Amino acid sequence: MKNWFKKGFARIKPIWQRYQITRWLIVLFLTLFFIISALGTFNAKTTDVSDLKARLRDSTIIYDHENKKAGSIAGQKGTYVGYDQISSNVTNAIIATEDRNFYKEYGFSIKGTLRGALTTVYYRLKGSHASAGGSTITQQLVKNAFLTQDQTISRKIKELFLSVQVEKEYSKNDIITMYMNNAYFGRGAWGVQDAAEKYFGIDAKDLNVEQGAMLAGMLQSPNGYDPISQPEAALNRRNQVLQNLVNNHKLSQSDADAIAKTPIGASDHERIDNSYRYPSYFDAVINEAIGKYHLKENKLLNDGYRIYTSLNQDDQTNLQNNFENPNLNPVGGDSQAASIVMDAKTGGVRAVVGGRGEHVFRGFNRATQMYRSPGSTIKPLVDYAPALSRGFSVDSKLKNQVSSFGTNGYEPHNALDVQTKPVPMYQALENSYNIPAVWLLDQIGTKVGFKSAEDAGLPVEKSDDNLSLAIGGMKKGVSPLQMTQAYTSFANDGKMSKGHFITKIEDASGKVIVDTKPEQKRLWSSKVTKEMTSMMLGVYTDGTGVSANPYGFKVAGKTGTTEVSGEDSSATNATDSWAIAYTPDVVVTTWMGYDKTDASHTLPIYLSQTAGPLMKQTLEQVLPNTPNTPFNVKSVREQMAEKQAAKERQAAQSQNANDVSDGITDKIRKGTQDTIDSFNRGAKKAWSDLIGNF
Repeated sequence: MKNWFKKGFARIKPIWQRYQITRWLIVLFLTLFFIISALGTFNAKTTDVSDLKARLRDSTIIYDHENKKAGSIAGQKGTYVGYDQISSNVTNAIIATEDRNFYKEYGFSIKGTLRGALTTVYYRLKGSHASAGGSTITQQLVKNAFLTQDQTISRKIKELFLSVQVEKEYSKNDIITMYMNNAYFGRGAWGVQDAAEKYFGIDAKDLNVEQGAMLAGMLQSPNGYDPISQPEAALNRRNQVLQNLVNNHKLSQSDADAIAKTPIGASDHERIDNSYRYPSYFDAVINEAIGKYHLKENKLLNDGYRIYTSLNQDDQTNLQNNFENPNLNPVGGDSQAASIVMDAKTGGVRAVVGGRGEHVFRGFNRATQMYRSPGSTIKPLVDYAPALSRGFSVDSKLKNQVSSFGTNGYEPHNALDVQTKPVPMYQALENSYNIPAVWLLDQIGTKVGFKSAEDAGLPVEKSDDNLSLAIGGMKKGVSPLQMTQAYTSFANDGKMSKGHFITKIEDASGKVIVDTKPEQKRLWSSKVTKEMTSMMLGVYTDGTGVSANPYGFKVAGKTGTTEVSGEDSSATNATDSWAIAYTPDVVVTTWMGYDKTDASHTLPIYLSQTAGPLMKQTLEQVLPNTPNTPFNVKSVREQMAEKQAAKERQAAQSQNANDVSDGITDKIRKGTQDTIDSFNRGAKKAWSDLIGNF
């Protein structure tokens, strides 16, 4: 073998020397080194590490409409504590185990990096995807804060150069503090303070040697060395860390041996975190930040943003309490509900609850993500307002007897199959009759109603361009958020306000990255808006919304139900119950139903037996918390009553005038007669006296 190697080298030596391959290899290596250094340096210089401490220290905070702190989003972040608030017992244990030369190296260890690289190459040659360590504490911090967990050469190069940059920016104590606050210790405990509370029920500054050693040992494998589920493995690992402390001259051998004989001493302490106190609202904020403003979830949860919103904490607290009140859920069982409160002028969501039951982080929010048939709540948007815009009036007579409409013979029915002679438009709306609504859409054309729905931001599809749209027939359906937004057009003089949660976002350094302004779009003229409101005021005083009419307040709006289809259908059951109410200040929407409907999961058709109690309570809590701006129009019934009263007053005045005139005439007639009678008596007397003289 040796002779073969010598012969082979002798053959290529002339070629090697002739073409100076050694020099070319050196040049190639230096060029590669230069390119890597240049790219690594560029990446490090263009990555802002100056706000790293703020990002790791500060949770993302959510503020309400008054810029008051409403809560925070912790993400992979616990309670941040300073260097002097962490026991040296845990600091020493971590350094002795994770990076013994931490205070001597400058961000990276050449020896450790080479050892890790060579070992990783060895694993790859064997066909294994395992990786070796070698990263310093600074490199681990950089990897967790800026990079992915991918085991690639490019990631390792970035990690090395960023570590140097971080070492330039921060002191060693700052770096170890950030590392300990950013480390994961299992069971949802991020950071050394939360870990101390979780496993020992104490603060990080009070950790003793054995406790600090146990926590330091967990960093390599939080689940594998979990003291609750893996007590023996955790004990062995703790004792290994104790020996590391001895080797690093931070603990005597005798003390280590004595401590090694003690039990692990950890238990599961419950930690109460009230920072995420408005879960449905905070979920919606996160979803909007990610979906609308394209922030990454991981950065949003961990980089210390400040998010300003339109949240009203009083409304939100009341709404959450209402959803936990069984008296406001007459359906009971596993029925669901969703409510949303929106500022009519700005479109800012004041409060939202997306369902009943235990909250799941960024789980299904029925107020913003659920799509259901809107039922009769769509009628003002696709039937009545467009009709008023095209010459109909609030007292136009509408057909209300079963008929077939359109080329396909669509035949709608009213609830309980009620039929009457033609009814005024306002009565048809108050009583939520279906036949007049379909007749009206047939008169103005389905394309008119379809376009109105599109303009109102409802997710209609081409297949929805038919007469069933008049009473809520849609392929996809709508969300409570979308319906609430659409109804702001009636509350806001015909202008629809764009619904939103976020008003401004700042990063950890205070830089404004999102700054929103209210958006509005005109849907109706002021005249049409007043006429619609005059009709919808009657819904809660004389129509289908009476059971949800708030005591002491005046609201306009619409209710709606969705009929059960198929063999489970009857005249008295429904799948969805809606109630939407508004004032010039606010729009409130409540939905109730089941996530899945079958024969045993349907709703009564009456609002009082479904969403009514929740809606009434919500309105009576929200409205006192608004400016209580009065409506600029009275209901149709009030206007008619005033006209009737005026007619009666006019008639009475005319009658009084006639009575006065007749009285005067009688008096004149009587006075004249009395005068004549008196004259006659006087004449007779004079004549008698005269005759008597004779």
